[in-house]
This record gives sequence, structure tokens and C-alpha cells, in this order.
Amino acid sequence: MRARRFPLVLDRVGGVTTTAKGVPRSAQQARRPLRDAAEYATREQSPLGLGLDSQVVRARMVERLRSDGAVCEPVLVALAAVPRHRFVDSALVAQAYEDTALPIGLGQTISKPSVVARMLELLFEGRAAAVRGSLGRVLEIGTGCGYQAAVLSLLAQQVISLERLRPLYDRARDNLAALRRDNLRLVYGDGRLGHAPNAPYDAIICAAGGDDVPAAWLEQLAIGGRLVAPMRSDFDAGQVLLVVDRSVDGWSRQCHEAVQFVPLRSGIA
Repeated sequence: MRARRFPLVLDRVGGVTTTAKGVPRSAQQARRPLRDAAEYATREQSPLGLGLDSQVVRARMVERLRSDGAVCEPVLVALAAVPRHRFVDSALVAQAYEDTALPIGLGQTISKPSVVARMLELLFEGRAAAVRGSLGRVLEIGTGCGYQAAVLSLLAQQVISLERLRPLYDRARDNLAALRRDNLRLVYGDGRLGHAPNAPYDAIICAAGGDDVPAAWLEQLAIGGRLVAPMRSDFDAGQVLLVVDRSVDGWSRQCHEAVQFVPLRSGIA
């Protein structure tokens, strides 16, 4: 008998036929991020001999984030559920729960837990999330190693995650295999173009810094939706977290704290 395949949906832009089936988007699914996170945390307890699989280790990371000002409970619960050490190189697992960015190859990094928490918190403050009780349909630009996509899958109705670098796309696919989430789709493609087939999105989040928000993202953001991305500041050469909200009247922008992300690039490689 053929083994049952992991239900994570894989895709590629550019005319390649997808293996995806429709992803359920019921209101019930949209409102169960805390329950899903709890179920996943319970499932993810296989000892590795590293002292990192315990929920206690992740709980300590979350308590540090909380003491530093993180207040969005669904985000904190999801961060406590996802084993970050499974998404970093084996030589760096001892640093997995420190508040630091870590290299994942090809000049890319896994973001600091505090930055992930802050960006997701900003998404949750958007109007669509307040109405739904979850992030709804999310577009993530820059899958990287897959860590943030894993967290998002516990907070959203559906997650479409784009990665332009094939080795990282493949790595994320492998890293996410144990998650077994049917609401998560990986797409190999140019993130600057977004992903029109599943638009509009209630939330868009980017893990790379650019000079300005690509027009495709603005068009693919739903009315009532919110976008969070690191972008160049108008006041200096650095990056800030930019929040864009879309209403029936257009788009409004807010700049938040300074950050430092890898550059946002076009094309696939």
C-alpha cells in the first residue's frame, strides 16, 4: 500500500500544475488558533537528548517576550507551541531560544523571536483579525526555513508562503513535514509578485526589507486587511516596520520601530 503523503500543499508559480486541493476555510477553522496550538504542542514532544523539546523551554522564551512587552495572547501561545530548534542548523540549536537572528544559509536568517512576535502582533491589531478572531487568509513573503510559516499556520485560516530560493523552499518543505497542517501551502516563486491566484489576503507579512511596498501586494490585500513589512525609512537609510491598512477609500500607512532584515529581491534562484 502506498504511504499516505504529508498533506502540506506544495506549489510553484509560472504555469506548473499544482498538486493542491481546495483548503477548507470554515468559520470554525478561522477561530481555533489557540486550540490548534495546544494540540500541536502536545504532539511535538519526542525527546532528542538536547533538552530543547520540552514545552518548558519554549515557555521560558515566551515569558521573556512577555516581560519585554509582547501582549498578543494568540501569538504567544503559537510561539510556545512551535519548536524553533527544529528550524535551525544543528550547530546552532543551543541558541534556538535566544532572542537572536540565526543564519539559515544563502545569506538568509531566521528572524529573532521578538521580531516575529511583534510583526504578528501588528497583524492581529488589524481590522480583519479583530473581526475574525484569527488572521484569516495570509500571504507570507519569504518562507526561509519555514519557522514563521509554522507559527502562522496556528493563527490563520489559510497560509500561502512564497520562497524565491529553491534550496530554502526545499528545506522549509522538509522542516514543515512534521507539522501536518492542511491550511499551509508553500509556493516557489518571486515574492515581489505576490500570489494572485489566492488573493485577496486578509494579512500580508514580509520577511525581507525593500525600498517600498510592491504594487502587487497592495492590490492583493483585501479591503479591511493589513500588511506588515520592513521597508526603508523616509527619514534615514535604515528600515522600519511599515504597516499598511486597506479600506474602501484606499491605503493608509504607519511606521513603527526600526528593524534590520535581509534585502527583498526579485526573481527565483
